[in-house]
Amino acid sequence: MSDVKLNEGESFESLLRRFTKRVEQSGVLSEVRRRAFFEKPSIKRKRKEAQKRRKTARR
Repeated sequence: MSDVKLNEGESFESLLRRFTKRVEQSGVLSEVRRRAFFEKPSIKRKRKEAQKRRKTARR
C-alpha cells in the first residue's frame, strides 16, 4: 500500500504527483494489469523463459 503525507503548504497537485510516482515505483499497476486475466501455466513459463533470454542477451 502506497501512502503519502501532505507536507505543510503543499498543493494537492504536487501531492498527487508524489503519490503517482510512488505507485509506479512500487509496481502496483503493473501487477494489477498482469493479474487482470488468467494466464495458463504454459504461457507463464514461456514468458519467464523469454524474459531470461532477454536479460542474458543484454549482458
